[in-house]
Amino acid sequence: MRKLFFAALVTSGVFSEAQIVRKYSNEFLNIGAGARGLAMGGAVISNQNDVYSPMWNPAGLLGVDRDWQGAAMHAEYFESIAKYDYIAFAKPLDNKGGVFAISIVRLGVDNILNTTQLIDPEGNIDYDKITSFSQSDYAALVSYAFNPGGNAKLDVGVNAKLVYRNVGKFASGYGFGFDIGAIYHSDNGWNYGAVMKDVTTTVNFWTVNQKELSAVVNGEEFNPAPKDKLELTMPKLNLGMSRNIEINRDLELMPEVGINVDFAKTAAVISTDFASITPYAGAELKFQDMIFVRVGLNRFQTITDIENLKRKVSFQPSAGIGVKYQGLTLDYAITNSGIGGSNFFSNFFSLKLDMGDFRN
Repeated sequence: MRKLFFAALVTSGVFSEAQIVRKYSNEFLNIGAGARGLAMGGAVISNQNDVYSPMWNPAGLLGVDRDWQGAAMHAEYFESIAKYDYIAFAKPLDNKGGVFAISIVRLGVDNILNTTQLIDPEGNIDYDKITSFSQSDYAALVSYAFNPGGNAKLDVGVNAKLVYRNVGKFASGYGFGFDIGAIYHSDNGWNYGAVMKDVTTTVNFWTVNQKELSAVVNGEEFNPAPKDKLELTMPKLNLGMSRNIEINRDLELMPEVGINVDFAKTAAVISTDFASITPYAGAELKFQDMIFVRVGLNRFQTITDIENLKRKVSFQPSAGIGVKYQGLTLDYAITNSGIGGSNFFSNFFSLKLDMGDFRN
């Protein structure tokens, strides 16, 4: 039942008859990657500076200071019902013209029961007709970051995204779009980051298999399939500011605060017909650039308490740790679903490998 419920959530945007512009589309690309950023509640828009940057702010790729970096992450949601995987590679260009990266993302729910053919055309139940299917979202990101005009204070990055989504034999979709981001390093030590995801809107082309989805019982059609769809993912803006604070010779603190802006009316604390704004905050405590402790708060929204029907504010807390030894970094994060009182906690593990000499 949990798999059916989760599958209904992730596929509702495919089989509804709503307008083609969705409030929530390709949301798996907004989860983020790397246990560091997830532990800090996404508070890394201005300070993520490694191979995980494309999922937060591609401009941060300019922080890659070795010959190349590789990374991988695995996470499981809702008691392992949904699985999320990320793998990436980043390399500075030989002519020092910037940093190139490629990333692969997958979010999938497997072994979902298919009961669309449970009842035959005469109305009889045939349990042998129950099968299973998987719902998977894939994305490939090709990223490039550079200093425009040789300005060392300003980093700029771009993602080109190719998306493939598959709902068993029922539907499949392809999409493409772009992200653009920037980080400004001020003289007073502050870093200011901004990223516009799906800056040109991301276009998704859906094909629906009516034969597999719908069923006819006693001459009446059930699960009528919608016509093929063109779906648009609207832009999202993330803004953040951070500063590295040296506490003593061994300890450093990196806090960041910022806002996430959706150009639609959502359940965010600040919400209008034009845009919805959600604040976030996070921090990282670093010991000798070897041990890291992180916390974060994100996804503030208003929800209705079912018991007393009162509105209240919900948020998503997160925390994590990291260990770095020579060129190997292992990070861990834990966070819940962000729903008030939720006991669904997810664990994230990510690995990063730095290889080669430092760049000059």
